[in-house]
Amino acid sequence: MSSPRIVAVEPSSPASQAGLAVGDEVLAVDGEPARDLIRWRVLTDGADLSLEVRRGGLEHTVEVPKRAGQPLGVEVHSALFDALQTCDNHCAFCFIHQLPKGLRRSLYKKDDDYRLSFLYGNFTTLTRFTEADLERVLTEKLSPLNVSIHATDPDLRARMLRNKRGAVSLRWLRALLDAGIDVHGQVVVCPGVNDAAVLDDTLLGVLDRFPELRSVAVVPLGVSRFNTEPDMRPHSVAEADAVCDSVDRWQETFLAVLGRRVVFAADEYYLLARRPFPPADSYEGFAMHEDGIGMARTFELEFTGHAEDVVGVRPGFFAWADSAVAEGAGDDVAYEPYRGIRTAPGQVVLRPRAGAPVGILTGTYAAPVLEPLVGSLDRDDVRVIAVEARYFGGNVGVAGLLVGEDLARVLAAEPHGHRYLLPDVCLSQGLFLDGTAPESLPRPVEVVRTDGVALRQALTPS
Repeated sequence: MSSPRIVAVEPSSPASQAGLAVGDEVLAVDGEPARDLIRWRVLTDGADLSLEVRRGGLEHTVEVPKRAGQPLGVEVHSALFDALQTCDNHCAFCFIHQLPKGLRRSLYKKDDDYRLSFLYGNFTTLTRFTEADLERVLTEKLSPLNVSIHATDPDLRARMLRNKRGAVSLRWLRALLDAGIDVHGQVVVCPGVNDAAVLDDTLLGVLDRFPELRSVAVVPLGVSRFNTEPDMRPHSVAEADAVCDSVDRWQETFLAVLGRRVVFAADEYYLLARRPFPPADSYEGFAMHEDGIGMARTFELEFTGHAEDVVGVRPGFFAWADSAVAEGAGDDVAYEPYRGIRTAPGQVVLRPRAGAPVGILTGTYAAPVLEPLVGSLDRDDVRVIAVEARYFGGNVGVAGLLVGEDLARVLAAEPHGHRYLLPDVCLSQGLFLDGTAPESLPRPVEVVRTDGVALRQALTPS
């Protein structure tokens, strides 16, 4: 097990005043090693800490006077200091299996770790969950968690996960709910596998067995051009329309029985089915925003100034795996993939004149969402530029999977001297997934936070 390594110290903080420095390894806090960021936060929340620190190969004790609850004032290198709980499922619909060769090694790392579910909203199938994990979740009140359901029929779930434990691992979901842990569920719908009557059966199973779930996101299968699974294919328009109808029916049932809608369809389904998005209040607080549920309505509220809070989108589609650092060789390579220090959003590269025409770069899914919003400004100097994701191909159309190669192809055909706005969701560590940087694009771009407020501000004349 590695130890947390300090990567930043806040000036005038207890850590700074005690002499802690960037590069220090904290071996123990009050005699206890921290196995992950969760335990680290618990241990450093106390008063008057005693830290065992390794610096320059030498170990010594640092006493840190502080109040209970006062932040220590440091950032550490990773979320996990012990072994990552990797995923041993072999789902045919897994997008990581559909990545091209030659990307950063960290992007091929699959996790099924409940700790990352708690910290960053990753989904876990619970197939590697144990009694010890349950005890820790309950003891430390690690809530909410996100659980991949896909099907409530045991045999089908095992087949979809290609893991026999998939047939029984939802017993842990029942245990979590019994203990009062908030859980959000997800169903990735694969046409011909768990859609139509099977989807209805799954949602009936949720109502019957797991009615305490806070929400269930129904999301479409993503298929890249590198897919090798012949049974995995994009939805047709009719199939997307049927999913929307099914979700509508089940929302009415959940409302009647539980007093809340529970199940929600991803924005992609409404775009695929060419249907209007549901009203904003029907999303019941946008609990599954990060899973693509209600993003369009949220963005609209932000852009028009009607949002109570700015939600935005986490930068980087693979941000959870984007700051990997090799610490070994061969099969023993260890990675530090989770939530590394990222460059600040909003960086500007060679900004053209303020009054220049504006092109808003986005994916093909977001373009029809942005176009009416931009049109409402009644300006002929602003346009939406839909960038086709040819790098991944298939049915990939989200802005978070745009890469430098796609953007360079489109920008090369655009005029010089215009302002080009780029959403930060397609960047992590200042790079696109294909390893290129905004500075390498054929036109200067301005990186803008992926929320409606930031876009409106970028379009407002200074």
